Amino acid sequence: MLLGIALAGLILESLVSHPALATDKVSLFKVITAKDEIIIGINDDQLSTFEAKNAGGVAKHLVQKGTLTAWQYAVRKAEAGALEQAPLRQVGLMSTESLRVEPYTTPLKIVPLPDVTGQ
Repeated sequence: MLLGIALAGLILESLVSHPALATDKVSLFKVITAKDEIIIGINDDQLSTFEAKNAGGVAKHLVQKGTLTAWQYAVRKAEAGALEQAPLRQVGLMSTESLRVEPYTTPLKIVPLPDVTGQ
């Protein structure tokens, strides 16, 4: 029983200390505006086009280009009942409305972006 408790503790610690930041090649960022905040997901292909592949790069891209289309992420319950971060809808961000971009870490599984090729 003690071994089971120790093993459960190690599993929980590994989930918390190694959050799923880029599972399935998606990085999550929190965009904080004057009105609210949202979590967005950007895949590695899109992120590689930015000057830096971090929150600063996302913010700089947003300021330089003026807008950014990204997927808003939200927590949902998977079919098996576990919680996961999943794409909710595509959103457009305007640089005049965003105040801050920061990396977002989560211990939850990150669902990959939907394939929107051909649209």
